[in-house]
Amino acid sequence: MSDPLNTPLKTPLFSEHESANGKIVDFGGWALPVNYGSQIEEHHAVRKDCGMFDVSHMTVSDVKGPDTLKFLSYLLANDIAKVSNTAGKALYSCMLNKQGGVIDDLIVYYIDDEFCRAVTNAGTNEKDMAWISQQAESYDVEFIEQKELALIAVQGPKAIAKCGEVLDPEFTQIIDGLQRFQGAFYGEEFVGRTGYTGEDGVELIVSAEFAVSLWQDLLNAGVQACGLGARDTLRLESGMSLYGNDLDESHTPAESGIAWSVAKKDERDFIGKEALQAARRFKMIGLILEDRGVLRGHQKVVLDGNEIGEITSGTFSPTLEKSIALARVSADAETNIGDEIHIAVRDKLLKTRVVKFPFVKDGVAAN
Repeated sequence: MSDPLNTPLKTPLFSEHESANGKIVDFGGWALPVNYGSQIEEHHAVRKDCGMFDVSHMTVSDVKGPDTLKFLSYLLANDIAKVSNTAGKALYSCMLNKQGGVIDDLIVYYIDDEFCRAVTNAGTNEKDMAWISQQAESYDVEFIEQKELALIAVQGPKAIAKCGEVLDPEFTQIIDGLQRFQGAFYGEEFVGRTGYTGEDGVELIVSAEFAVSLWQDLLNAGVQACGLGARDTLRLESGMSLYGNDLDESHTPAESGIAWSVAKKDERDFIGKEALQAARRFKMIGLILEDRGVLRGHQKVVLDGNEIGEITSGTFSPTLEKSIALARVSADAETNIGDEIHIAVRDKLLKTRVVKFPFVKDGVAAN
């Protein structure tokens, strides 16, 4: 008999996934579909047309109060002031520990000077909530986890048009008026023109009841339901980091390929800033496999017979029809890395090409 304490949590859309014969897996304590049949077809739907994902396992939290911006300025490695002149503007950032390691990466939407909305990862929920609550104690803010909300990501070149087919005209007008990386409220519902696929689209943060009807309406409009498998191949093609793979508490943002997400040249103080002054120990590189096989996480990177790092995320790219990977390698070896490097797989060394990431941009190869 299974332990009820270990039973995966279900999103408000769980019954919809079952009805569509989704292959359900336990993902970080949540019962979610990995695919609905063909992961490859789901991937291509997002690159060429439109697909949607249930991302209700993500955590939505609101920060409210007179010290909202002051608090977030200290909590985040990126500077909330960058977006505080545009209502709804989104900021990607990390929360760092005192050693400069990444506690989590997140998106924060600036609503106004006393209200910001954050979306954090599911697998880090418990430590995130504890960390943010602890840091908030010194500020005049209220930190509220919005557990009742559901999230649907609609992604792809036709995502905005498809949303326009099923949403109220007023809601559609709001979406049409958004810039990339900007969000807005429609009554109690919220939409951000953001995503985790590299394509245009939106992430709808809505009530559980609305989420169910919206999912059905989008299905009826011809939007492809997509699972975790396609979400991973899409984000990796787009060079986007995954917490627990490419990001963790042992490595700084610069050592994880997202140095751009830290604003440290101003006078602002933030948690972990001092630790970031130390020399970088690692560098993140992109790899495309030239030999037969598939690149996977934890496979070792070899240069001139010496192990210099390991793959953090690897998969088969449906768009490129080749295997791709992000790898963290020693900064000491950086100057010796040319265009070619090898990956140790069992008793073989597979040849890879070193490239910049993203691997795919606007639906086509970027390298």
